[in-house]
Amino acid sequence: MKMHDNQVLRSPETKSVSWPARRGADSARFASTAPDDESLLDDYSETVTSVVDRAAEAVVNLRVEGASSKHRGAGGSGFVISPDGFVATNSHVVQGATAIEVTMHDGSSFPARIVGDDPDNDLAVVRVSTSGLPYLNFGDSSRLRVGQIAVAIGSPFGFQQTVTTGVVSALGRAMRSESGRLLDDIIQTDAALNPGNSGGPLLDTNGRVIGVNTAIILPAQGICFAIASNTAEMVAGWLISDGRIRRSWIGVIGQNVPVHPRLVRFHKLPANQGVLVAGTEPASPARQAGLITGDIIVGFRDQPIRSIDALHRLLVAEEIGKTVDLSVLRYTRRLMVPVVPEELKPVKRNN
Repeated sequence: MKMHDNQVLRSPETKSVSWPARRGADSARFASTAPDDESLLDDYSETVTSVVDRAAEAVVNLRVEGASSKHRGAGGSGFVISPDGFVATNSHVVQGATAIEVTMHDGSSFPARIVGDDPDNDLAVVRVSTSGLPYLNFGDSSRLRVGQIAVAIGSPFGFQQTVTTGVVSALGRAMRSESGRLLDDIIQTDAALNPGNSGGPLLDTNGRVIGVNTAIILPAQGICFAIASNTAEMVAGWLISDGRIRRSWIGVIGQNVPVHPRLVRFHKLPANQGVLVAGTEPASPARQAGLITGDIIVGFRDQPIRSIDALHRLLVAEEIGKTVDLSVLRYTRRLMVPVVPEELKPVKRNN
């Protein structure tokens, strides 16, 4: 149907309204209901300032002295997790420390000692000899959503109580700790972090800890990482009670390899990758169990093993002293090799 430019649309239910008039009415109605930029900024500012009001008193600065030159005058951030002086931070912040000084929100300083250190998760707990401290609660990182607001508080380059904001950019990232172990469930954020922010809290809008800031990609901007709060809370609890995280060990020197497709089909394997045994440690559980160079580990109990990282995840404290069946390919045969994991002894790191 052909229409003239000034023709009016009609319907049984409405009065005739020209297009220019309708557009003007819609714009006016939208303008009356939509929040303006100023009010949105006010709401955002109010959210951030309320987080800072709740959390800032529990965020501390750590000054570390160590035997090596890289630790002289170095430092990082941390946050109080109990009123009796326990402070969470990164393992790499306190690594090799001979003296630690913790500075509180009000400027008061206390000497601290290392309670526990877990370099594999890049987490540590130190303690100051005081009580009645404000402290932070851990949130549930499994409930995080990409895009939600994230607030970081710390001491970048020694500038204490610095606040930056951003969002949760991604979830479930993976990265290597300084010990070489794979860290899972890492939070990516664009809240600005710099050297010195390490060990400080990443907070949600309720002032709860959702992550422990741990790493940045130096050439990039807005790509920063934090250890998820569920991991940090679990590790901190073990460090306070035992001083370290107990893990099991079988003594395999391995590398990730593909499994030949014919073997995958013949043995009906759930994965086409495994861990090649390149060697075994002397007197290790693996050697005592009879594993030999050239074996390919493809299963641990009923779990498929695709990589060394997958094997590490299953070698937990609960497996110490228990007999475990390893599914192993030896040449073309599939064997079940019983092995008894032992407790992994902590390795003393060079300062």
